[in-house]
Formats: sequence, C-alpha cells, structure tokens
Amino acid sequence: MTLLLSDPRVRAVPLAENGEPLVALSASLSPDLCPVRLGVAQRLELARQLLPTGFHLLVREGHRSMESQRAIIARYTAEVCAHHPGVGPAELESLVSRFVAPADVAGHVSGSAVDVTLRDGLGRELDLGCPLDATPEQSGGRCFTDSRDVRGEARRNRRLLGEVLGEVGFVNYPTEWWHWSWGDRYWAITTGAPSALHGPVGQLDVVHHVTVSQDVA
Repeated sequence: MTLLLSDPRVRAVPLAENGEPLVALSASLSPDLCPVRLGVAQRLELARQLLPTGFHLLVREGHRSMESQRAIIARYTAEVCAHHPGVGPAELESLVSRFVAPADVAGHVSGSAVDVTLRDGLGRELDLGCPLDATPEQSGGRCFTDSRDVRGEARRNRRLLGEVLGEVGFVNYPTEWWHWSWGDRYWAITTGAPSALHGPVGQLDVVHHVTVSQDVA
C-alpha cells in the first residue's frame, strides 16, 4: 500500500537539521538554475554521470516557498472537490496528498525534493508516459510511477530515471514519477533513516557556486 505524505507516520519523523545551504543547480541540469540543498545538488551531479550517452537529466523545480506550496494545495484541493463531490475531510486530505504534500512535510519547501525528467542531447523532453506535473485526474492515473498504463519506451525511460536516481540515494514519491527527494521526512521514513536532515528553509541566501564532491554518503 502506498505511503502518502499525509500519513501521520511521516509527520512523526524527527528532524535533525544538518544546515546544508541552498545552492543553484548548474544550467546543464536546470536551465532555471533551480535552488536545492547542497546534498541534493551533489547527488544529481553524480546521477547524471550514470546515464547512458544521449540521455540527460532535466530538473524543472527544486525549492519552493511555503506560500507557493500552500497556493498549490488550495488549487488542487478545489480540483479534487470538483471531481469528488461530497468527499469528507479525511479522504480529501488523502486524495490531495497524492499530488501535493502538506506544507509542514513538503520536500520542496525544505529544498530536499526535485521534479525531474529526462531529455535528449537536443534538449527535447523524452516520453515518460504523461506530462510532468499532470494530476491523477488529468493523467488518468498515469502519473503514478508504476502505472500499468505506461508501457514501451515511456516505461523504459521511467525505469532508467529511477535506476540512476535510486543509485545515488534518492527516493521517489510513487504517485508522481517525477518527484524525487533526499533528506526530507519522506526520504527518512522510506529508507529507515533515524531522522530527516532538512526542514523548511527560505530562499534569500542561495549559494551559486558548488563544488561537487564524489564522496557522498
């Protein structure tokens, strides 16, 4: 059974903030220079080196402000209510958390999570079964990482993305094939780590120069 971000067990994970700064990803990983925690940036740099020739990572989003997170929650809550008239509060929270995390446990707010896909050498995004950020309603469930409706090349691309990111320590949120994190509460509970490493962080002080270490835990 899928562990959702609204599950009380995720909120119960203790936090041992490690103080890693937010850093801007390189343009080769993220044309928008998305900010993420240092450990996340280092692992993304390592992951891209594991890809076969002709495949490249493309990070669409990293750190997100608390205000942005809450705005996304509000918009998607309205969409879920429209698709599920009469839904109760508990079920609503569960349904919403398939696509957007509660603000207090959100990996994007802590700089721990990235929305990432694959592109080719010309910068064209590859087929992974549905658009990045497509909701369960919009995608007919194909946003779920292991959706049986995703086959062929799209399935192979998802598998490749999962292999290289998993190899360097990221965990996937299984209702969103594009959402991967390291250091947040969901990562901790999924891997058995004793605590999360990253809590909510502001975006005022982003370090723009990163020396990528090959020696990451």
